[in-house]
Amino acid sequence: MSKEELNINHDGIRDVTKLGVPKMITLGIQHTFTMFGATVLVPIITGMNISVALFMAGIGTLLFHVITQGKVPAFLGSSFAFIAPILAVAQTHGMEYAQGGIVVAGLIYLLLAGLIAVFGIERVLKFFPPVVTGPIIIVIGLKLAPTAVSMASGDWLLAIVAFVIVTGVSVFAKGFLKVIPVIIGLIGGYVFAVILGRVDFTPIQEAAIFGIPAFTVAKFNAEAVLTVAPIALATMIEHIGDVLAISSTVKRDFTKDPGFVRTLMGDGLATALSAMFGGPANTTYSENTGVLALTKAWDPKIMQIAAVFAIILGLVPKLSAVISTIPTAVIGGISIILFGMIASIGARTLVENKVDFTSSRNLIIAAVILVLGLGGAVIPFKIGLFSLNLEGMALAAIVGILLNVVLPESKEA
Repeated sequence: MSKEELNINHDGIRDVTKLGVPKMITLGIQHTFTMFGATVLVPIITGMNISVALFMAGIGTLLFHVITQGKVPAFLGSSFAFIAPILAVAQTHGMEYAQGGIVVAGLIYLLLAGLIAVFGIERVLKFFPPVVTGPIIIVIGLKLAPTAVSMASGDWLLAIVAFVIVTGVSVFAKGFLKVIPVIIGLIGGYVFAVILGRVDFTPIQEAAIFGIPAFTVAKFNAEAVLTVAPIALATMIEHIGDVLAISSTVKRDFTKDPGFVRTLMGDGLATALSAMFGGPANTTYSENTGVLALTKAWDPKIMQIAAVFAIILGLVPKLSAVISTIPTAVIGGISIILFGMIASIGARTLVENKVDFTSSRNLIIAAVILVLGLGGAVIPFKIGLFSLNLEGMALAAIVGILLNVVLPESKEA
């Protein structure tokens, strides 16, 4: 690398075109690999189509960059927060209705964006303090714990191998390897499964090299929407945190330019568009923010290149078939870490924001969210011919927000 390029890298690469096309492409592929493991893991767990998820992640990322005027170096991949309600709705109503719930969740982002435009970010965020969002995130992770254990229990040897690989890479690896432990765990677990003869290659042999992803159109009903859409209450706060993290990493205040109105609109519309045609919810990926910090390559064009590669991957069914042959236990071993990390992030939210649990008010809000979210509570509603069940994360989030509004601030010392 030339002296000029070294200077660019030291200060942060703001214009990647100065590095030349080969290096631009390399940096883009790096981000594609970084998002790949988590983005395909969501459709693997939920039963959604992997090719559609990859294709819509790329399309959603490009849409986000258009709406944010190409100023925010973010990649939008599959959101883990929606896994539990997707599985629940898919089992009772069908996957198309789970998609409908995600579409509405994406549109809720537009509502928050509108409220911020009218009232300002401070007034809106007061309804989503850490004492509410922290427990909600914890519930998201712990609600998925039985799913991870169930998958892993099919073959504990494969699950343990994948678990050990991901843990080892996360703790001991250096450089770029440290930000792709999921990919390495998937590859390592897969190779081990092949050696043991526990992989069926038939789907790979039967798949075409190129093809159009198996898009499906979303359907809607009230119960499915109320089960899935409230997750947006938590993921919108996650989005705001991600934008703040990206701003800090690349030393640009994206809360002002392009602003939360545009970033929320971009994330929400990307999610709605993805789910409308069979993809999972999209979300700004913290994994890619880690790569920004590692490489100091901050030009948003790099993410746009990564998005193009994600679209290309979605058009290769042979690749989807390879991924589909990964044993469920390998995914389970990795999921034990990933789902636990989601819950840990919720706990970290409470710690970093110094939520005072000597306050009875805070204890009650957190306790109710955790018990309703994890305890299987169901509140049925029936008005005439219209009926639905409010349960799980939807019930916990709504009650938590209401308690935060109704209960007075503690006066305890």
